[in-house]
Amino acid sequence: MRDDDAGRADIQLFRLLDVFENRAAALDLAVIPAALQPQSAAALRQRRTRWPGLNFHQHGYAHVNHEREGRKCEFGPARGLARQQADIRMGKDRLAALLGEVDPIFTPPWNRCTQETVSALAREGFRVLSREAKAAPLSLHDLYHLPVSVDWRRRRGDVRESPSDTAAAMAEQVRGGAARVGLMLHHQNLDSEDLDALDALLNLVQAAPNADLGSMMEFVEDQNVSLIGA
Repeated sequence: MRDDDAGRADIQLFRLLDVFENRAAALDLAVIPAALQPQSAAALRQRRTRWPGLNFHQHGYAHVNHEREGRKCEFGPARGLARQQADIRMGKDRLAALLGEVDPIFTPPWNRCTQETVSALAREGFRVLSREAKAAPLSLHDLYHLPVSVDWRRRRGDVRESPSDTAAAMAEQVRGGAARVGLMLHHQNLDSEDLDALDALLNLVQAAPNADLGSMMEFVEDQNVSLIGA
């Protein structure tokens, strides 16, 4: 489970963290480097000391749109390799200074990026790119692609899906033989109903004998071990 936009809407973020921490469940936070403030970072570091299931990785740099036309994108075709790499490096350095240990995962804002982004990430030592499962394919070279495949209560126009709609989408993937389901959250959009539903989902997954909730890097490491063993 990946929650995007950490660094914004701290009150909602920490309400979500309470739900996961109470279940001792893994959660990966995609953190906006330019938005994260030192006080919030200190609170996140403190929480991680008592809850090892909390993980951090980089979510763009400032989560701003640089495209004049088309869909929003921070790491899009309007910006070349040098500019993208500079932002990625600044973000990486800022998160390391504020949070300490940060996983080598990059989630681009709006789940969109370009081939230049892949090159910049490789130069900066990243191992994983996380986007939507339906994102346009890229030549990833040595990067591992770990996508999200379900958007919690996604919007269709002005209407948000219900938690039961999201559950049905997850169940459909499992019935279809998916070995993993990546769930994307946006804490700033979650209300009390969402938090209760997420708590019930965590309870269900943790009680299921044929399911497991792991961190993103745990899955990547497991895949690497499987490939080596093969």
